Amino acid sequence: MGLSFWQMSTSGHGGCNKIRVSTSMANTVTSLCCVVLAAVVVAYAQRRSQTGARTQYERMGGDVTMQCGSLDSDASVTWKVNGTDVKARHREEGSRLILMEVDVSNNGLYSCFQNPNGERRDQINLRIGTAPREPVVTCRSNTYPKGFYCSWHLPHTTSVPTDFDVNVLHNQKPLEVKRDVVHKNRCHVKFPEVFSSFPYKVNVTAINPLGRASTAITFEEFNIVKPDPPEKVVATPIPNNVRRLEVTWNSPSTWPDVESFPLKYFLRYRPLIRDQWQHVELSDSTAHTITDAYAGKEYIIQVAAKDTEIGTWSDWSVAVHATPWMEEPKQITSTTEQEPETTPSPAPPSAEPHRSGVPVGGASLSLHLLSSLFLSFCLLLGPLM
Repeated sequence: MGLSFWQMSTSGHGGCNKIRVSTSMANTVTSLCCVVLAAVVVAYAQRRSQTGARTQYERMGGDVTMQCGSLDSDASVTWKVNGTDVKARHREEGSRLILMEVDVSNNGLYSCFQNPNGERRDQINLRIGTAPREPVVTCRSNTYPKGFYCSWHLPHTTSVPTDFDVNVLHNQKPLEVKRDVVHKNRCHVKFPEVFSSFPYKVNVTAINPLGRASTAITFEEFNIVKPDPPEKVVATPIPNNVRRLEVTWNSPSTWPDVESFPLKYFLRYRPLIRDQWQHVELSDSTAHTITDAYAGKEYIIQVAAKDTEIGTWSDWSVAVHATPWMEEPKQITSTTEQEPETTPSPAPPSAEPHRSGVPVGGASLSLHLLSSLFLSFCLLLGPLM
């Protein structure tokens, strides 16, 4: 638009090549934009379709009948699931679609279209699952005497959304139940009084579109007291003691009043080379010295806690490892390493090892003596001749 024919002509072949490249890039970008826009439109349409669809829950293993809106039973319709033909075992009876022996693979968005114009008349979001069974419920007080919590779970999955209704009674009076913000299957209850002789009753009901089931448990407060494990367990060797380890720990931080409701502790330890534990029960101390450790052997150590009068022992603390003190081995210094290097002096003649046979210089000495005797003999014979 801003480039005339004359300008294009005067720009030469290089300018034309640049224009062709720019046009190609523009076409590519346009195509990509179209693809992305189409995907967004399809996703939006599917989401909007699901939003407008009605949900139908059905039990697993049975046959399912879906009715196409308010059409007559003999109306001619075409069914689709997630935009494609229905391939699962089924039969069609007028405006109804019947699926045979369904399971979770039959979940999907079913749409029906009236023939012959193909107008969509209904959408059904089919969800297959099971009714809940009695939930498993447990209650525990790890913050005694402040309160307790209860948790629950289903023994089998339902494959459909399931809610839980929780009620707690004490002396026939309902107590306030606060659901946990992190754990969806947990609630918290405050003790209305301490050392109560009246039992508590907790009822948990599982509810989903396919059914409901309840579990009720009854307990007295002293039966559910169970502290959390001790924290910051540390085991250290004692210098110059090859069979001792000093173990220290902290009371669980969740226990609110250790002074008024003291805890006792249970210590267990064993060397890694053995499977049998040794145990020590302590009143209210948060330290203990192991005096019968094997020298040089690595130990594994854990601690548990319990209210001194009621309740049960906590789980074991996180295991710690430690080895008793060992004496550092003394270094043996070699004398050859400290002597300076010197040039060895020649050995005296007496140190020369004895050899068998004639010495190396013996033949020359004998020849010299013979020559001297021969010369003397010639001199004596000279005057006679």
